[in-house]
Amino acid sequence: MNIQQDLQQRLEKKPILLMTHLVLGYPSLEVNREVIRQMAENGVDCIEIQIPFSEPMADGPVILKANQDALAAGIRVEDSFAFAKEIVEDFPQVHFFFMTYYNIVFRYGLNTFIDRAADIGMKGFIIPDLPPEEGQDYLCLAREKDMAAIMFFTPTSTDERMAEVAGQGSGFVYCVARKGVTGKQTAMDDGLSQYLLRCRRATNLPLAVGFGISSREDVALLEGKADMAVIGTATIKLVDKEGPEAVGPFIRSLIGG
Repeated sequence: MNIQQDLQQRLEKKPILLMTHLVLGYPSLEVNREVIRQMAENGVDCIEIQIPFSEPMADGPVILKANQDALAAGIRVEDSFAFAKEIVEDFPQVHFFFMTYYNIVFRYGLNTFIDRAADIGMKGFIIPDLPPEEGQDYLCLAREKDMAAIMFFTPTSTDERMAEVAGQGSGFVYCVARKGVTGKQTAMDDGLSQYLLRCRRATNLPLAVGFGISSREDVALLEGKADMAVIGTATIKLVDKEGPEAVGPFIRSLIGG
């Protein structure tokens, strides 16, 4: 069963799925392990593991600082692969994706990066700065390894662009909820609903919505409009303020538990 099929099967039992995000090494790998355990045991379906990068252009100040602090602490790509191998084995009920920027993949070596990710059981990649026109080698290699190459829709995408982009990727489509970077609150208004209707018309892939999703109210408003809500900055802020033990109750609250 591929990712798309598995997510659609999960949706038969849930009104909406959850994908969460963390930056590897922030605040530490030990805290990362506990946060992932709290997420996995409280119903998260997918987790994007961000390999730290010095210029994360799609990320707001909270995730930017997390990247910088992780790099300053010495986290490298090899640490990311070793950590990912461990958690994939520990939490088989969760789909894990590497999220990073293409500089990391290019410098590591495209073939080697994809091969290693496949070998340890990662399910795909989220690379926000690689448009499909410049990523054909990446897309072909990911397809050969049965790895999901996640594509992006944005509010400024035309209907034609959405259809074109969706046809290049697999697994699901990441629908950026608004213009700008991660972290700012997204207005759950008619404009977002109309945008998600356009996203739905453009593809049969599941729709994951991220950027500014932070509460049960946000998630509830996405039910029936999208297939998966993406929670990123809110979790990092929570761990900074209350520690990793607060993550489990937060995740349960997002799904009304």
